[in-house]
Amino acid sequence: MNISLGEIFHYHPHRLFVRPPIAERVAGAKDEKLTVETIADEDSFLALGSVWNRLVEEARIDHPFLSHEWVRTWWSCFGAGNRLHVLVVKAGDRVIAIAPLMLTSARMYGLKVRKIGFIANIHTPRFDLIIGEQDSEAYRAIWDYLSNDDRLWDVLELIQVPFDSATLKELPLLASQSDDLSGIWHAEDCPCVDLAQGWSKLLKSLSHNHRSQMGKRLRRLQKIGEVRLEITSGGDNVQRLLEEGLAIEAAAWKAKSGTAILCRPELVRFYRQFADAAARLDILRLVFLTVGCKRIAFAYALFHKNKIYVLKSGYDPEYAPYSPYLLLCHLLFEEACKRGIAEYEFLGMGDAWKLRWAEKTKPQFWLYIMRRKFRTLLIHGVKFGVLPTLRRSRIYSLIRRRKLDISLGFFSLLQVSVV
Repeated sequence: MNISLGEIFHYHPHRLFVRPPIAERVAGAKDEKLTVETIADEDSFLALGSVWNRLVEEARIDHPFLSHEWVRTWWSCFGAGNRLHVLVVKAGDRVIAIAPLMLTSARMYGLKVRKIGFIANIHTPRFDLIIGEQDSEAYRAIWDYLSNDDRLWDVLELIQVPFDSATLKELPLLASQSDDLSGIWHAEDCPCVDLAQGWSKLLKSLSHNHRSQMGKRLRRLQKIGEVRLEITSGGDNVQRLLEEGLAIEAAAWKAKSGTAILCRPELVRFYRQFADAAARLDILRLVFLTVGCKRIAFAYALFHKNKIYVLKSGYDPEYAPYSPYLLLCHLLFEEACKRGIAEYEFLGMGDAWKLRWAEKTKPQFWLYIMRRKFRTLLIHGVKFGVLPTLRRSRIYSLIRRRKLDISLGFFSLLQVSVV
């Protein structure tokens, strides 16, 4: 349904922007023996929904990418060729932790390995183990269970783990005690805009040139027609509007480079299915910048626990001289500040245009643990020995510069729409 900006930011505020109270800890839970069960069939995985989401709240996870709705949608769209291997840790009858894992075969640097990892891929912005109670004991139970089954895996790969997660500390420590190999790979730094400071302070934190250029572009665009934000949160027209949004996302360089959602059927299916699930949860926001009656920029956003997460975005290249997506951000940030939203996360890499808005970033890492075998010794040596050394060398810089030259067309397009 389409609702006004004032309504959109006040719509069910207790559901959108206030963290639900953490469930009471069970008295005496630490005295109970921990057990681990494996969920390997889809029906049992789907049946975990209410327990899973309850545990996400208890674990104080503040993003939507570990919700059962997100993970089961991901599995239905990307899970082919993998095997579920979800570990459920219990203290007595109470679930205190879930390891959302799957098994697959893969190649690393040309060597075939049995891999166990998150139910996630590069389209998952953030992920982790779900630890509700007894942190250290739960990690120990998960690790002991995995470590004792040497037949299933050679490499444990946990992607997009937040910088402040205990997973990055606990699992490598446990692996070292088992004489296994481990390593942490820096993935990306996600820019975050602090909206809690208010619009006036946020504007003052920006460069004079940025503020000036935004104002000029907005005034020029207003000469064409009325400029406004249009935000849709649900209703019968969500799929129709999403189709238009995805067309905008593919309209500029993304379709030509093959990175647009519309270029891959499984991506279209995922974003469509999750749009329906997110609309039911009342966290979906399809955001458009319109001039006159025409939509010229788009953001597929989730409003969750007083934060805004943007999964995909794009703009109509016809309006590139006006920087339409940056104007969308400008207007959205202003309104969000007025409504008391705490933070906006761009997600993805720390591109220069994002950092013009954001004063902080949230690093994310990939954690690897490898059983000590000849193959994995080679893989570990390449990933955490050869490649880091190569990255520091002049040769790597030259190769990277060559890639940037090849991508000049893309950057030229981007610079037109970025201040």
